[in-house]
Parts: sequence; structure tokens; C-alpha cells
Amino acid sequence: MKIYTYPSEAAETRVKAVVKRDIAFDDAMVASVKQILEDVRARGDAALIDYANRFDSPDLTVDELRVTPAEFEAAAGAVDADFMGSLNRATEHIEGFHRQQLRKSWIDTARPGTLLGQMFNPVGAAGVYVPGGQGGNTPLVSSVLMGVIPARIAGVEKICMVTPPTRDGSVNPHMLVAAERVGVDAVYKVGSAWAIAALTYGTETVPGCDVIVGPGNIYVTIAKKIVSGTVGIDMIAGPSEVLVIADDDANPEYTAADLLSQAEHDVLASAILVTDSQKTAEAVQAAVAEQVKQLHRRDIAEKSLADYGAIMVVPDIDAAIDLANKMAPEHLELHIREPFDHLGKIRNAGAVFVGDYTPEPVGDYIAGPNHVLPTAGTARFSSALSVDNFIKKTSIIHYSEAAFRDEAEDIMRLADIEGLGAHANSVRIRLEK
Repeated sequence: MKIYTYPSEAAETRVKAVVKRDIAFDDAMVASVKQILEDVRARGDAALIDYANRFDSPDLTVDELRVTPAEFEAAAGAVDADFMGSLNRATEHIEGFHRQQLRKSWIDTARPGTLLGQMFNPVGAAGVYVPGGQGGNTPLVSSVLMGVIPARIAGVEKICMVTPPTRDGSVNPHMLVAAERVGVDAVYKVGSAWAIAALTYGTETVPGCDVIVGPGNIYVTIAKKIVSGTVGIDMIAGPSEVLVIADDDANPEYTAADLLSQAEHDVLASAILVTDSQKTAEAVQAAVAEQVKQLHRRDIAEKSLADYGAIMVVPDIDAAIDLANKMAPEHLELHIREPFDHLGKIRNAGAVFVGDYTPEPVGDYIAGPNHVLPTAGTARFSSALSVDNFIKKTSIIHYSEAAFRDEAEDIMRLADIEGLGAHANSVRIRLEK
């Protein structure tokens, strides 16, 4: 990792390269995804099976699209007690956190003669996309929990999960056990853009949904972007990123490990250290160089660090926080003295990890907050996946005749200014009786 002095021209260039990186949607990809969406919309299950046979499982049939009770039963017998213990702990923590997000409908009668309020209701059906995880070899159990639990807490009546089948037409048992544990109503063996199409439009087997959430490859991301507006989506997620603020007390080995935990995600991932200590900068640089040699995904980590990694040396911690707010990282770690004294200064971050013993993977798996977070600077205006993604807000308005007459002239005046005579007349006609 290269060390920069910030602010400087070279450092600003590097910051811009990191902030502006994103998934590239070329025209050919978009056209291909649009064709898939329309194909599934027109042909339903037949299209799903064609794509599944071509890209995932050559012998999968329509009758096998939905995971059966027998498959869930077999999965339960294929996982060990230690896994169940970890799954139960993570589930309980994530449920507990998301219960705090539930809203209550409210009514306000402060203005005489009026009743105003909001009703909060869950959407009717939600679809959770879970990537296949290298052909089922690395099941993304945490993605099941993070997608399904907030929907269930919100009160969504029907929650289905889609995930690509393995080559033999199965789904990893850890995924199925996790899905059953958190209350998924059905799991379907479909992946990529055709899964998003099925969840959007519905097929003979896969029901259409109101909201679709969950991470995926570039084709999933493009598909979600295209169908957004027809259905609700969580966000358009880009490459993973972490920014660590560290001072001269920070443990360089911990800091290096945390940077690498994001760099190993993919070659577009970003890992940035911001420190007010040249000593820390150099120590972390050396620790990263040593630790990366031990990684199974070394090539990926080295590429991401070379292209989008950096160590920024700033004048003080306030300058570090200013830079963090500018970059609006997905994950922000604070390895500094008295971190809670600085927490209130942070405005733009998907999630903040406070202290030496709160590395980002704690949030990925077990702490409780959702790990589906805004990336590529979108934490300036976006938030983590939450119960709110599965909730609709309906306004309630009631006026008595007296309250109506008291405000009628203002309503008509504003309507007339906007040139909407029928609006004004719907008020005026009530004044004439």
C-alpha cells in the first residue's frame, strides 16, 4: 500500500479514483439483461429452466425448481451442532437489533378540527436473492439472515428466497437450514438476472414480489436497477470498501488484517487507512505486506490494494474524520483513543465499527446491524437495509367542516396559482352549499 500525505495533489487523485469507482454497466450487458427479463416475463418457468440448464444445473427440471420438504429435512441432518449454535446466536442478535426499527402508526390532532397521521404496513411479499457462493462451496449464510430477518420483523406475509442451484441441482444444506431457521416460506433454485425477472413478474412456480433485496453479480445488479420502480429494491450495491481511522496507539497488525478483510472481496474493493501518525502508517504498510502473503485470495487482495488501496497521513484526527465524511465509506473503523468522543462528528458512513475489538467481520456475521450497506459514496444519502425497506407509509387526513372552511381560501389560492381550476373548484363547491 502506498503512503500519501493528505491533502496533496497525489492524495486527491487517489481519493477521486476510489470514490468514482463503480460497477461498469456497458450497453451489451444491459441489452442482454433486458432480453432475459423479457424472456422470463413471456415464457415463465420454461425460460427459467433454459437458463438454469445452460448456466447452472444441466439436468434441473421444472418440478425441481422449488426446494422440497425432503430437501429441507436432509439439510437439517447434514449440518453439525456447532453450526446450529452459531446460526442461532447470529439470528437472535440480528432479530433483536431489527426489532428496534419497528415503527408505530400515529395520529395527531393538534390543529383544531383535523386528524392527521400515518399508518405503517408491510408489503405483501418479498424476495431475497442469495448468491450461489462458488457453486455452493461457500454458502452465504449471512446473506440469508440479513435479507430475510428484517422482512420477517416487518411483518411481510410471504417471503421467498432464490439462489442458483449447484451443478447437481441441489442447494447447500447450510443455506437451507438458515432459510428455515429465519422463516422463509419457500426457496427456489434460480439465479442471476432470470431470478430477478421471476421475482418481479412471477412465473408458474415462482411468485412475483413487491420488494427484492440481496446482493449479486453484475447481472443481478443490472436487473435490479432495471426493474426498480416496478418493484422496490434495497439498493444498487457496488464493490465493498473499508476506511480505517487510526492514531499512534493503534495496533498495526489488527489494522492491517482489517484492511485485508475487505481487499480480499474482489479486485474493485477498496481499503483505505487514514492516520495522523507516520509511525502507524509505516507499521501498517509493513504488516499488510506480510499478512497478504498468507491469504488464500492473495491475488485478489494485492490487485485491489494496488488499484484502490491507500494510506493517507493527515494532520490530525479531525482531518481524518473530514476525509471519511467526504468519502462516505461503506465500513468505517475507528482505531483511536477515546473513539466515542469523535463518533458524533461522523456524518457519512454505512456502519461505524468502534474500537480495537470491533473489526468489520463482527458486523458481517453476528453483531446485529444489517451488513447490506451503501457503497461508492452513497452513504451520503442512503442507509443500511432495514425493516423500513419492507414497510409502506400511508398518510391519513381528516378535516371537519369548520377546519375545512378555515383553510379553504388558502387551498384555492394555491391551486389557482398552479393553474389547476378543478382543484380549486372541488374546494369552492363545498363553500357554496
